Order: sequence, then structure tokens, then C-alpha cells
Amino acid sequence: MKHVLDNPAWNALISGNENLYYGNDHIRYFDRDISPFVGFKENIKENFRELYEMMPEGKVFLFVAPNEMEIPAPWKVLNCIKGNQMIYKPGVVFGQPTTELTPLAQEHVPQMLSLTKLTNPGPFAERTIDFGHYRGIFEDGELAAMAGQRLHAFNYAEISAVCTHPDHTGNGYARQLLIYQINRIMAAGEIPYLHVRSDNDRAIKVYESLGFVTRCNVWFSVIQKAK
Repeated sequence: MKHVLDNPAWNALISGNENLYYGNDHIRYFDRDISPFVGFKENIKENFRELYEMMPEGKVFLFVAPNEMEIPAPWKVLNCIKGNQMIYKPGVVFGQPTTELTPLAQEHVPQMLSLTKLTNPGPFAERTIDFGHYRGIFEDGELAAMAGQRLHAFNYAEISAVCTHPDHTGNGYARQLLIYQINRIMAAGEIPYLHVRSDNDRAIKVYESLGFVTRCNVWFSVIQKAK
């Protein structure tokens, strides 16, 4: 039996993120201003073809799979990134964060966009905040670090957009934000998980120190309807 997280985008779009979906009973995706993720009930050529026919020229999606698969033509592959899918295994009991964490709202979006553009934690757009649960740390009125939630596949909640401004690294801000998100998700009776580039050794070590273990590798394919 397949694991829910073998197809995280699809399973999020039929459960915890169902309120944000567009599509039909076998192809679902988010508004581009929220997230570029697309999910298929089955990762088969017919669904790629139908999505291609549905979309305007130049449309870009992010497709995630637990194996490196050949994206069928006429889709153009702009990039393919290998990642680690990591799940939190309860062990150490964390106290509450010691740093003040500010709930992030629409007024903070310009700073959130600037920070993610600078640090590149993954795709982040005008309405990504709609996924919810974003918290930030401010220094002198400027957003220094943040983290939130993204794909919510049944009882698995993805921690996402974990990033720190280069001027504020080394202060443990990412750790404080992660502790908050872990505690919040666990209190809701759910399981925290996340995705990270396989070559991001520094981040992987931080996640491992907090109790995350790699479940599997995943491949993120950036695909575009050829013009």
C-alpha cells in the first residue's frame, strides 16, 4: 500500500488543502499566486496530456514524485531537483520558543516575498500565506526569519518556507521557528514533515537535530507548457 506522502501534492489537494484546489477528480492544482504545485491521482501520461490541453501556453507547474520519472512530451522540463522528504519522529520534548514569534499577516507579505527571494527556500508567491500558520522573527522592524505550513496531506502537515536573512544567521532563529511549528502540529494530533534539497547539508543537520528523519528521496520537476 502506498504511503500518503508518496503523492503529497495530490493528497493535500484532496484533504487538508482541498479548499484551495482547482481541477477535477484526477488532476488538481493551486492558484499560481498560492503555489505552483500540481497533483495527479495517478502519475500517468494521460493525466499529463490532459493537464497540457487544459492550460495556456507558458504555464508552469511544480510536480513532485518519489522517483525520478521522465516527464512526457510536449511538456518542457525547466529544472529537476532532488530532495529529501523528512518526517518528525517524537523523542525530545521541546519547551516553548524563547524568541518572540509574530503571527504573519497580509501586511507582512512584501517583507515575506523579499526574504524568500533572497534566501530561496522554495516557491513563494503573493498568496502562499493562505496556507496558514506563518510566524516570523523581527529585528528592528525588519523580518529576519520565518516559517509556516504548506502541503497538508491528511494528518501530515508540511513545515515550509523556513528561512533566515543572511544578516541574522547563527542566532538559532530557524530552530525556534521549527520548535514552534513542531509543537503546534503535534498539539493538533498531526505529524510534522518537510522537504529539503538533498544537497543542503546544513539544513538537513538542523532538521535531524530536532528529530526529523529522512523517509525517502523525492524529485521536484519544474515543467512548462511549451510556447
